[in-house]
Amino acid sequence: MPLVMLLLALLCCAGTGTAHAGELTLREALDRASAASRGLKSASREAEIASEQVNIARSTRLPRIDLQGGYVAQAKAQAFKFGAASQETQDPRYPFFNFAVYQTLFDFGRTSANEGMARLRSKAAGYSYSANQQDLFLQVVQAYYGILTAQKLVQAARDEVTQMESHQKTAQALFDEGVVTRNDLLQAEVRVASSRQNVLSAQNEVENGWLFLNYLTGAPPDFRTQLTEEPQLPSKQDLQGNPDLSRRGEISALEALVGADEYAVKEAKTSHYPEFFAKLGVDYLSNSKVREQAITAATIGFKVNLFDGPASAARVRQAVETRSRDEERLRDLEERTRLEYAMAVNDLKVADARIKVAEKAITQGIENLRITKDRYQEHVGTATEVVDAQTLLTKTRTDYYRSVFDLQVAAARVKRATGEL
Repeated sequence: MPLVMLLLALLCCAGTGTAHAGELTLREALDRASAASRGLKSASREAEIASEQVNIARSTRLPRIDLQGGYVAQAKAQAFKFGAASQETQDPRYPFFNFAVYQTLFDFGRTSANEGMARLRSKAAGYSYSANQQDLFLQVVQAYYGILTAQKLVQAARDEVTQMESHQKTAQALFDEGVVTRNDLLQAEVRVASSRQNVLSAQNEVENGWLFLNYLTGAPPDFRTQLTEEPQLPSKQDLQGNPDLSRRGEISALEALVGADEYAVKEAKTSHYPEFFAKLGVDYLSNSKVREQAITAATIGFKVNLFDGPASAARVRQAVETRSRDEERLRDLEERTRLEYAMAVNDLKVADARIKVAEKAITQGIENLRITKDRYQEHVGTATEVVDAQTLLTKTRTDYYRSVFDLQVAAARVKRATGEL
């Protein structure tokens, strides 16, 4: 019985404790974010809505079939007057129905323009979904490598605590021997406390990073696992001065919108053009006063708007201005994307150079700390020099880890600028 209780307790703890898994790669995190993001799901609905508009536009090429029916009850039947006499021409109560088939024969490209406009706007919605996905992926990369960087900062802070505690012991021993003043011991104790605070701050950064990554990937807030360091650096051939922007979702979306605007201008210009049509109809009205109660007729005709005030001209001007606006937006987006790409490439190169400098500086900082501690133990150096040497080493390590993070994020920004993330 006690064994059973123990097993149940362990199961309960496993169910309520922090969730763990073996390993989470960046690619897996991106896939999870793509599947879990409500923003992407909303964008996919926008694409589906736009695609249905294409079906609506295409439907105007097909015949329109209408059926109408009802029952009329009048207070009095309509009648003709012949002097003092009158003759009813209909029954006071009667059923009726109307069946009609309407087919547009020619409308000077109005239907084709509407269909082309809907098709290109559907494409624009699809490209916008791709752009939203790329933005999400960049956030995941920043959160993923932010956690890895914060974990390294925790380790650097812990190393500093170890070194400061070692210095505190040395200062205590020298103080007990009467070699140094109490100021050295107090300084060491304050520095240990400060280093422990740095550990807490770094740990908090890790926790916040996990909360954000779990939100992006749809994982529970308490999910934790092992992250893998996977370099995502582009090749030098990809770092060209004139990047290929054909995969950038926002640019493709605006290009599609400009094409849709062209169709909108064509459609607006046809508002005063006639529409030729054919119509087949059957009208039935129950009336015992007449011989023919069902009338079948076929019609070929046209209809045209002759005047609607300034509305038609305004719609044309509006369509032209909309097209000009989207063309300006497209040119501006292309320039901003090239700027974004150039800045990301510069940040990538600088981060790479900073890593190389920091790697050498860490080695020098370790040696500097060793020499300074030896000098202090030999009563040549001061406690302040030891603290400064440790602070410098921690800062150098922090700069290194930050540089690695900046390098990975800059690489992701390069890919984001070209739509290849």
